[in-house]
Amino acid sequence: MIRTLIAAFAGILALAAIAPAAEISRDEYKAQVEPICQKNKQESDRYLKGVEKLVKKDKLKPAGVAFAKAASALEKAQKQLAAVPQPTADSAKLTKWLSEIKSEVALMRKISKKFKAGQKGPATNLAVTLQNNARRANNNVIVFNFNYCKIDPSKYTS
Repeated sequence: MIRTLIAAFAGILALAAIAPAAEISRDEYKAQVEPICQKNKQESDRYLKGVEKLVKKDKLKPAGVAFAKAASALEKAQKQLAAVPQPTADSAKLTKWLSEIKSEVALMRKISKKFKAGQKGPATNLAVTLQNNARRANNNVIVFNFNYCKIDPSKYTS
């Protein structure tokens, strides 16, 4: 009797593992990702507050450190966002969006390295690329009408 119950329970668990997950709506997805983005936005705001002034005053190393910290925070958020189940119909858009966020992380790391190396011109050129990348990312997910998941690096760059 106990063996039969255990076997039945194991069978149910096996079926549950291969059964498709319930479809998630755009609103449900948004509700799950916005808190992740909100936390990241708060961290990024804290790290990057005043970075534009640092750059204007040629205090490039502290600006580089700030970008490195913000890149790490964004990378952490990107990994958390990637773990959230996506609406099937929007999977391609969201995959592209997450890829663009990964690109944002890479660009922020490059900007950080350039600033730390005292290369203001190349760093600010990359900042323009960062802004263009953010626009592309935002355009991929415009249908979600995000509040916190909308990327706005313009306030951190000159």
